Formats: sequence, C-alpha cells, structure tokens
Amino acid sequence: MHTEAQSLAEATLAPGQATQRHYHALSEELYFFLEGSGEMEVDGETRAVAHGDTVLIPPGARHSIVSGKSGARFLCCCAPPYSHDDTYFD
Repeated sequence: MHTEAQSLAEATLAPGQATQRHYHALSEELYFFLEGSGEMEVDGETRAVAHGDTVLIPPGARHSIVSGKSGARFLCCCAPPYSHDDTYFD
C-alpha cells in the first residue's frame, strides 16, 4: 500500500534468510518487527532485533537483515514511497 507521501509493506524472512545489502537514495525507512528476531546492519553497525523493535534507516544508509532461528516478520514504511528506481544494491 502507498500514498503520495509514504508506503507500507510487510516482509517475511524464513529462518536464516537474509536481504541483499542495499540503500535508498531518497527514502527514509522504518522497520517495525512483528515476529521473530535477527541481526540488522545499518551502515556497518550491527544490532540484534526482535519483536517490538523499530529500526530507522536514513536515506543513503546501506542496510540488510539476517533473520534468526524463528525467522522474522516486519513492516517496512518508506517516505517518500518505496521505488525500485530508488533502490541500489552493493
């Protein structure tokens, strides 16, 4: 779902699954963790994340997540809205 100002999506990772490290030049992103756990890396800093945590990812910050033993389910909110054209992979 998205509006002109923001987008909201739900992501699910299987146990041990990872996202490819990337960044968004324009969008600020929030990850809100609904279930599970993992390790989130933002611009070289890695922290444990779990149910109830929120991570702010500023525009231009490279980031990725590796889910824990029970996987992870989280919401991704982007402002301005997510765009494939604004996603750059390492």
